[in-house]
Amino acid sequence: MAENVTIARPYAEAAFKQADGAGALGPWSEALDKLAAVAADPQMQTLIHDPKLGEDKLAELFIGVVGDLDESQKNFVRILVENERLQVLPEIRDLFVERKNEREGTLDADIVSAFELDDATLNTLTQELEARFKAKLNVSVSVDPDLIGGVTVTVGDDVIDASVRGKLANMAAALKI
Repeated sequence: MAENVTIARPYAEAAFKQADGAGALGPWSEALDKLAAVAADPQMQTLIHDPKLGEDKLAELFIGVVGDLDESQKNFVRILVENERLQVLPEIRDLFVERKNEREGTLDADIVSAFELDDATLNTLTQELEARFKAKLNVSVSVDPDLIGGVTVTVGDDVIDASVRGKLANMAAALKI
């Protein structure tokens, strides 16, 4: 949702500056993963929107559920509670990860394969993609049998469709001309 991203941006920037200044991008990224997961939980959503629950109690409860946070991360949660922004934690996390990846020179790559990829094939594919995009890739792999064969790769806005389904669709489009 575009509105949530707009609301989340200054908080993500603040978290990034805090983490970067402390040399703690990794720990902050892990903490934001946990915070976003807790904020997305339906039971927690009910508590977040409960007008009877005070800010201090909500912050205390939220921090208690998340668990292992350092003091600056706890303060970040308190600020989010105070400004009624806990619900945008998933967007804050996503924006933070984008900035972290940019800083580290890495990109996210989503590979969808028709079949399970063995380690050797995945390593070869990852090396070829890293050479093509001239960046280190954080690769996530999923299986979609509807592709029939091959893979699709999404890196940022770039999509490489090397699937049989994609080739059949291209042939069908060419035959309609």
